[in-house]
Amino acid sequence: MPKPYPPIVLASRNAKKSGEIRALLAPHGVQVKSVADFDSVPDVIEDGETFAENAAKKAVQTAQHLGLWAIGEDSGLRVDALDGAPGIYSARFSGSDATDESNNAKLIDALEGIPPEQRGAEYVCHVAVSDPEGIVWLSIEATCRGRITAEPRGKNGFGYDPYFEIREFHRTFGQLSPLAKRQLSHRARAFGRLIPRLLKVLPAVAD
Repeated sequence: MPKPYPPIVLASRNAKKSGEIRALLAPHGVQVKSVADFDSVPDVIEDGETFAENAAKKAVQTAQHLGLWAIGEDSGLRVDALDGAPGIYSARFSGSDATDESNNAKLIDALEGIPPEQRGAEYVCHVAVSDPEGIVWLSIEATCRGRITAEPRGKNGFGYDPYFEIREFHRTFGQLSPLAKRQLSHRARAFGRLIPRLLKVLPAVAD
């Protein structure tokens, strides 16, 4: 029988994000838990200046607090016409009490009058993996290019997905099935690069 992998904790309370990542790792026999599964795990203050810094901080603090391997993931949207905004502030673009709806409303308002050919954007995902002592073993980033539509299309996904169109498919992430998104998204691409390396790291400490 193959060695069991140690459980790994995702430093996120976002149920939809956790579900996506769990689905990406499940076929490889990696058990993913969310910090929401544990009591009294403090929130990580995301005060890094890059996706990489925030991802590492989430991974390290969660791993050290729980004494388990942890994944820190930071992702967001960079819009060309907005000089890369909202970037690392994507989740709180419209303020400290931001919701997907308020963030999208602010984004579309900021792009008012910008023609379709100038609404290029990219989703970014950075993933870091820390061991229980707080040592970061892996740090990987990937992107997915698209454009921002004027109107929402589709109800799948979360965040800016109903407005983020993959040009080649003429469909937004909101219109794509979860299976299709797991093949195309920034998160899928980052984890596609991460998983082969993760599987080499985890068995080495599973004895």
